[in-house]
This record gives sequence, C-alpha cells and structure tokens, in this order.
Amino acid sequence: MALDDDIALLARVPVLGGMGREALRLLAFAAETRQLRTGDVLFRKDDTSDSGYVVAMGTVAMLDEGGQDAALVGPGALIGELALISETRRPATAVAREPTTVLRISRPMFRRTLEEYPQVAQRLAGALRERVLGMSKDLSAVRRRLTDLDE
Repeated sequence: MALDDDIALLARVPVLGGMGREALRLLAFAAETRQLRTGDVLFRKDDTSDSGYVVAMGTVAMLDEGGQDAALVGPGALIGELALISETRRPATAVAREPTTVLRISRPMFRRTLEEYPQVAQRLAGALRERVLGMSKDLSAVRRRLTDLDE
C-alpha cells in the first residue's frame, strides 16, 4: 500500500482518527505491513503484547477459550489498542479467516508519536476517559439488573 493509503486507513480507525494528518503520517511511515494467509495466526492468547494491528484488508477472527470465533474484525479495525499504551497479555488468539493485510504499529512508535504531538495525547486521554466512564455506567446497569434478579 502507498503511504497515503495507509494514512487514510489509519484515519478511519476511531481511536486514531483524531490524531491529525502529520501524526498519522509518522505512524503510517513506521508501520510494518504484514500479509497473512487463511489460517495464519497473528498472535496467540497470553502472548506478551508489543503492538497493535490495523486490518487493511481481509478478516481476522478473535477466538474464544474453545477456539470458536468470538468476534470477526475487518478493514479499519484496530486489534490490541491497549498494547499501544501498555504491555499486556493478549486476551485471545487472532487468526486470519481469509488472505489478510494488517499494519503493525509498535508501542515505542506510538509513544513517540504521542511525545511529538502532545495535543494528540491529550485528545486520546480524553477519548479513553470517556470510554472508561461509559464502561463503568454499563457495568453499573448490569449490576442493577443482577441485583433485581436476586430479589
């Protein structure tokens, strides 16, 4: 893919889209393109994470404990966004379900981008804060429903 195509792809990713063209250019330039064949494993559950992956073309399945497709992700999806910020363990195995192209964004490169574009880091922190608050509200609603069932 051409650099401008990679920038356009990254701009479609909700977490990355607000970064601005120059920050996206830096990420796109440093991103590693990986080609996967049907059945290739991108990573395995419990692997140490060091990067996130943006699906450019194709489909990646996230497998549950039983090896079944728990989720299918396609073009424009970011897999492993938490890995861009912090070292974690992969929560699932990711397998290509068809010929697939992904862009690998390393944590050090992502952090460098945030350092070079501090306004991007502030926007990202705000977006993450909103997502955490949303999840907290969702969990509170589930708790209320479960409590109501117990009564």
